[in-house]
Amino acid sequence: MSIVVTGATGALGRLVIEELLKRADPGDLVAVARDRAKAADLAARGVEIKIADYGRPETLQGVFAAGDRVLFISGNEAGQRLTQHRAVIDAAREAGVGLLAYTSVLGGPTATFSIAEEHIATEQALLASGVPYCLLRNGWYHENYTGALATTLKIGAVVGSADDGRVATAARRDYAEAAAIVLTGSGHENAVYELSGDTAWTMAEYAAEVSRQTGRKIPYNDLPPERYVALMVEAGVPALGAQMVADADAGIARGELAATPGDLSRLLGRPTTPIAESIAEALKQLPA
Repeated sequence: MSIVVTGATGALGRLVIEELLKRADPGDLVAVARDRAKAADLAARGVEIKIADYGRPETLQGVFAAGDRVLFISGNEAGQRLTQHRAVIDAAREAGVGLLAYTSVLGGPTATFSIAEEHIATEQALLASGVPYCLLRNGWYHENYTGALATTLKIGAVVGSADDGRVATAARRDYAEAAAIVLTGSGHENAVYELSGDTAWTMAEYAAEVSRQTGRKIPYNDLPPERYVALMVEAGVPALGAQMVADADAGIARGELAATPGDLSRLLGRPTTPIAESIAEALKQLPA
């Protein structure tokens, strides 16, 4: 039996592998990636590498084995994910995996923004498959916002379309640690975890914290969705992606990403990382 992480060379997958290496022998870990070269550093540390692509179902054959515990990190190709995800679920079922933990979205079937649609359909397919599952319904990452700090400081404002809605973010490493705990622990079969930060904040509060830490006056400019989409497209974001981001902001405005049930901090056994801490870390990474 192995612990398998799909999407292992992505931002979340790499952090999960790092957390697993603290808890398990490298020889018990399998990293699934599309590019062997990108996983070379993991192989050098004793992690087994398997090459597969969600979009090529034939490559998934033999990736999983009976009894494996698998972290199934959702794909990133909007509009293609459900077909790809079904291929992963089918391969896991055929292999007889012991647990398939899927990174879904906070709120699951109650979420109405477009990014959630393929997650909801994937959850339905997973539950129908009969494979022992664990739904890791991840909320938004701090990095969704701190990753744009260079642009925020360049234009002198935080921009969005979330109005005064609250969002309960947590650091990506928090979600990664929780996934590693589930994969190496017991009693998580057929469980559902609503994972989010301990504190929900508004975009105006985020802008105020950026202002405090930089000593600059950084306001939050709330834009109509169509203007926000146009601004993102002008900056080079693909139109579909821009529309989905703006639609998620509308979900935030409706309160759909504000839940703080505490599942994440309970799994971690500690409070989630405060947004202020991640802002400080991100600012340190910016050029002087």
